Amino acid sequence: MFDKFKDITTFIFDVDGVLTDGSVYVNEQGGQTRAFNIKDGYALQLAVKLGYNVCAISGSRSKIAMHRLNSLGIQHVYLGCSDKTDTFKVYINERGISPMNVMYMGDDIPDLGVMKLVGLPVCPADAAEEIKEVSEYISPLGGGQGAARDVIEKTLKIQGKWMGAEAYSW
Repeated sequence: MFDKFKDITTFIFDVDGVLTDGSVYVNEQGGQTRAFNIKDGYALQLAVKLGYNVCAISGSRSKIAMHRLNSLGIQHVYLGCSDKTDTFKVYINERGISPMNVMYMGDDIPDLGVMKLVGLPVCPADAAEEIKEVSEYISPLGGGQGAARDVIEKTLKIQGKWMGAEAYSW
């Protein structure tokens, strides 16, 4: 199972339920907010600095998610995607990325199509059962609880890139 981590050049994540715990907090004016895990953020920005392709594909239209991910250096954030598979195909084709070098982390049914196309489908511990069935690695951590950090850290360690000088300059 861990052999596939050595070939990863691209990390793609769903947002709600993966980079967040899936909770949406709504204030009296109807504004929404989400919580992101700081350890996930550290790993995401490190992957960007190390030259990995990092992308988010979400059905949500959350401006908060766009702001958070852009602040980590992630430039490829696709929101409001009704068909994540089409977005995925456009993203990898435009960049010449082989699906076999992609790790995709999803947590629910809208992620299923993409997960069946990538080299390494993974999910958080609290993913839907259908997602767990197609995942080749299930993080012991839940969405928004460090699951993204877990898979990025595993990849970097297997590839010998964890704890280099870049790891200390956030």
